[in-house]
Amino acid sequence: MTDTERLLRHRSFVELGARQRARAVLDEGTFRELLDPFERMMSPWLPRQGIVPQADDGVVIAKGLLAGRPCVVAAIEGGFQGGSLGEVGGAKIAGALELAIEDNRAGIPTCAVLLLETGGVRLQEANLGLAAIAEVQAAIVELRTYQPVIGVIAGAVGCFGGMSIAAGLCSHLLVTREARLGLNGPQVIEQEAGIDEYNASDRPFIWSLTGGEQRHASALVDGFVADDVTQVRQALLQLLDTPSAERAERWAWYLERLARLGDDVAQMDAATVRALYQGDAP
Repeated sequence: MTDTERLLRHRSFVELGARQRARAVLDEGTFRELLDPFERMMSPWLPRQGIVPQADDGVVIAKGLLAGRPCVVAAIEGGFQGGSLGEVGGAKIAGALELAIEDNRAGIPTCAVLLLETGGVRLQEANLGLAAIAEVQAAIVELRTYQPVIGVIAGAVGCFGGMSIAAGLCSHLLVTREARLGLNGPQVIEQEAGIDEYNASDRPFIWSLTGGEQRHASALVDGFVADDVTQVRQALLQLLDTPSAERAERWAWYLERLARLGDDVAQMDAATVRALYQGDAP
């Protein structure tokens, strides 16, 4: 295949909406949406605050096949309220994962794919959103004992807040170069620690620390793939049959690494972070 043919066949995964992404990862013709927009499962809290809700609350749930295997997909729409999760959207994801758990108990080996494009909890629904995210995390932990739970972070919102913890609980994580992964978003860090600590407008600096390539080099994610629908799906299929690194079970190792930094550490750069997690830091 020539370079021109490759270019013509290239289709950006990042540029797709949540529903398109969910359809793209499943086997052709198997996509079936649960609780679609016509069900009108909207947040009851946003209108009370003068915010127009969305008919699916920014979360798309689908069932289908992935390489012939039963699979549930939860895709978060980053274009609605920054991909934030509230009561309804969080309940949809948790419920989908719990249905997959029931399938596995009944002898139906159902895996899950989480398409994570989220800033975390929706501030307008703070406590309700936090409770929903906790339910999502608990469901991930249980489902991964049966079948893989694969998180995909593509861009452009990234994955932050409580949902970054959910991402860390997945059996596998797949990212693109455009992806970002972190507990706190750049604006939050700058607001709390000051611009000298973290300049939220310095995009090269931000991606050098939390971008997909850096997270993969630091062994915090399992797959690093180009922004291409076909390549994302192929990487997903490979991870389905790859043993999990089980990073969530290695918390003591990570705490020991972080303890090496001490309280007087200077501003970290990408090379220092990579060395730390690759095991080469002094």
